[in-house]
Amino acid sequence: MDIQELRGMELEEVEGKVHQLKEELFHLRCQLALGRIENPMRIRQVRRDVARARTVLREKELEASR
Repeated sequence: MDIQELRGMELEEVEGKVHQLKEELFHLRCQLALGRIENPMRIRQVRRDVARARTVLREKELEASR
């Protein structure tokens, strides 16, 4: 996920994306625990995407409060 792509989204879309990524991260962690994960690096990618999305979400909240 690209940061510019996230910045182009509306606030509700970014919130939905954060929720979607957190669900994906949960499922990946379950797969890791069961030993069925195909690509363990995907966990790292999703964690970083969550962080990017939350950063953009915070930027939008601060911008709205001005």
